[in-house]
Amino acid sequence: MLLRLVTAVLLLVLSASAAQAALSVPPPPLRRVNDYAGALSPAARERLEQKLAARERESRNQVVVAIFPALAGESLEDYSIRLAQAWRIGQKGLDNGVIFLVFLEDRKMRVEVGYGLEATLTDAISASIIRDVVAPRFREGRMADGIVAGLDAIDQAIAGTYRGAVARAPSGGGMSLPLLALLVGAAVAGLSGAAMAMNARAHRRMGWTGGRRGWGSPVTGPGRRAGGGMWPWFGGGFGGGGFGGGDSGGGGFSGGGGGFGGGGASGSW
Repeated sequence: MLLRLVTAVLLLVLSASAAQAALSVPPPPLRRVNDYAGALSPAARERLEQKLAARERESRNQVVVAIFPALAGESLEDYSIRLAQAWRIGQKGLDNGVIFLVFLEDRKMRVEVGYGLEATLTDAISASIIRDVVAPRFREGRMADGIVAGLDAIDQAIAGTYRGAVARAPSGGGMSLPLLALLVGAAVAGLSGAAMAMNARAHRRMGWTGGRRGWGSPVTGPGRRAGGGMWPWFGGGFGGGGFGGGDSGGGGFSGGGGGFGGGGASGSW
């Protein structure tokens, strides 16, 4: 009896310790630039804050930066969606929020994209921004420059003007891969259909009748790709759902209840 009691107490203590060890989500922010790691100078933080505020007035999209010391063993994607659910960046009904998270010790970052911006700030473009725009500057120790460049690229993506690696048209006069794949698929479908027609005529000449049994299904051209984004190894599968309204108050900044579903991308430097 005593042994069972001691075991139960130990399990309770261990469970409480594990819960405390999990990285907690800060309260909804009063500012757009939230540097919990002291990575930016006060002047740099203020410049970024003013930049994001001006862009929000122009576009109504809400973009927030959050810099943390470390993930403390947490999954980057799990923590990011928890934070998105708690902060509710973006406006209810528009779901036009973006959260740019950075974890210094882990050298990891993520762009978390609200539902309403996923069509333009896609998983693939988010990955390109991290890989091609932000990471090179972070590797050089240019934290503020990397964040500014990343935010500029996010704005360009939302506006449809981003020209990163995944968005560039093929150079030269060559045929694009999607068009080539379409033509090859059409050719294969046509050849298969012709072969089936020839076989059918031959069978009729030989007196074969009796439907399509044993012939398999007709050729219908290239099949549809099942679900998911163009780059399945990036982005979510998380069901963040919609979020309620409410102002976070302070400084004219408020998250109106933007919804997140795990769209975006993660990367490292």
